[in-house]
Amino acid sequence: MATPGDIRADDLLDAAGLNFFDADPNLAFVVQRLASPGDYARALPHLRAMGALAGGELDRLAREADRHPPVLRACDDRGQRVDEVLYHPAYRAMERIAFEQFGLAAMSHRPGVLGWPTPVPHVVKYALAYFVVQAEFGLMCPVSLTDSTARVIRLFGSAQQRAAYLPRLTATRLDELWQGAQFVTERQSGSDVGASEALAQRDGDLWRVHGQKWFCSNVTADVVLLLARPEGAPPGTRGLAMFVMPKRLPDGARNAYRVERLKDKLGTRDMATGEVVLDGALAEPVGPLDAGFRQMAEMINVSRLSNAMRSAALMRRALLEALECARGRWAFGRRLFDLPLARENLLDLLLDVEGCTALVFHGAALLDRADAGDVEARRLVRIVTPLSKLYVTKRARWTTAEALELRGGNGYIEDCVNPRLVRDSILGSIWEGATNVVALDVGRAIVRNGAGAALLDDLRVRLGRLCDEPTRQAAAWLRPHLETTAPVVAGLPEQDPSAREPILVRLAEQLAHLTIATLLLEEADDLAGASGSHRKLLVAAAYARRWLWRGPRLATHRAAQEWLEALVDWRPIPASAALAVLPPEG
Repeated sequence: MATPGDIRADDLLDAAGLNFFDADPNLAFVVQRLASPGDYARALPHLRAMGALAGGELDRLAREADRHPPVLRACDDRGQRVDEVLYHPAYRAMERIAFEQFGLAAMSHRPGVLGWPTPVPHVVKYALAYFVVQAEFGLMCPVSLTDSTARVIRLFGSAQQRAAYLPRLTATRLDELWQGAQFVTERQSGSDVGASEALAQRDGDLWRVHGQKWFCSNVTADVVLLLARPEGAPPGTRGLAMFVMPKRLPDGARNAYRVERLKDKLGTRDMATGEVVLDGALAEPVGPLDAGFRQMAEMINVSRLSNAMRSAALMRRALLEALECARGRWAFGRRLFDLPLARENLLDLLLDVEGCTALVFHGAALLDRADAGDVEARRLVRIVTPLSKLYVTKRARWTTAEALELRGGNGYIEDCVNPRLVRDSILGSIWEGATNVVALDVGRAIVRNGAGAALLDDLRVRLGRLCDEPTRQAAAWLRPHLETTAPVVAGLPEQDPSAREPILVRLAEQLAHLTIATLLLEEADDLAGASGSHRKLLVAAAYARRWLWRGPRLATHRAAQEWLEALVDWRPIPASAALAVLPPEG
């Protein structure tokens, strides 16, 4: 344990050099619960290797790449248009780790990656990515885009398209890999995709696309999915078709589109995002011409869950940094960790991290079941995905900023990782739809798909399966909150949109809180059954008290604060301590 003589006041106490997997018993616990025993055993050495890279080499490369963002070279020395983006060597080194060494973009689509006999489950893929993001957020956008491009072509492409594109999109050698991207946003149509003006005109068996795309991440991608309106198609989303557009034509010539400029972004500065002008670029439709928006929605939903995972990872790195600083730095004669207000801050951060991690990996497990043909899981994915995207990305903005403040002035300087965590976290609630847009999608899932009722029924079943008696006591406290929310969900289809829409953000947050509290109780039940410890029950009770109790906010987590060190170190905690945190009323 550190003493005042061990620490200088100006030392930058951080997590650099740690193995992020070994430092995170919670993630190991969550993955072991959700993965099969065989998958977890196969995953374990890879998770530990990725954790070491995230705390070491990957972290160093990410800091360097963030200081040297990509540069657009529009023309060559002869004035010929080349639209080449020049990346720093640190970024290229990170690509080798993600795409080549671990095959993160390929592992969902074919067996053999990292020795898996089948495609790697989403739970394991998200766990590996969870550690990457703690060091490097920007690169995971191209990884996710390449992954989702392959998914869309695998699900909706023709046999010829699958044969042409999938082997290259799922390659694990950089000299063979084609990275993917989706160009959707236009100047006049961000979230209002139906207002898109890009026009597709038939040219023999192919189409030529004209227009502008305004926010194109991974702008150097080799394979692009885009939305355009075939000539003569109706307005709105019904008239949009999806096209696949290669960067290079079969003769090696560059396709007819150009990069106008790169965006000067607040975060993800090492990844190139640009504005693109389509000058009759050759493309071919993916699936029926009237199904483009529905197909893109499949990609967006998967990307939204990945986005939530990335935000949860930023939160975890922020908590880790805060803990390293608080346990090593002294102020007023005590460790920061021992100061009551700092303990309150750290407890709030821990609750956010464990709650949001539970929600995201629950979504990943549902996605695995849905992809295997489970109809009910698919209906749950329909609402858990936007709930995760809405809630987790919003909490990440608060959590990363709170962790920065805990470090004081050192946290504010760019020598520390905290400013980059804050900058990157803000993007999460913008990508794939801002909060209000995603809330509208939650509303559609409830009204059109009956997914709200399905979610509440699923939570009731989960609570009914709990075995540990103290955990069942906590579940009894939670059930009335489910039942008071159920009539609101059931009444939503009967409401006029003008009455329904203003409550959707608050309703989505309430559903997220109920889902997280239930998932934490499930985790508590498993931990108590396996070890007798009620550590997770304390987390679940403190989370429920913080977000669901309608009593006075001043009556907070004092009982939980007393066990903070045991919570952080994953030491056994008695049931009496956990139940003492529950509010006095349901």
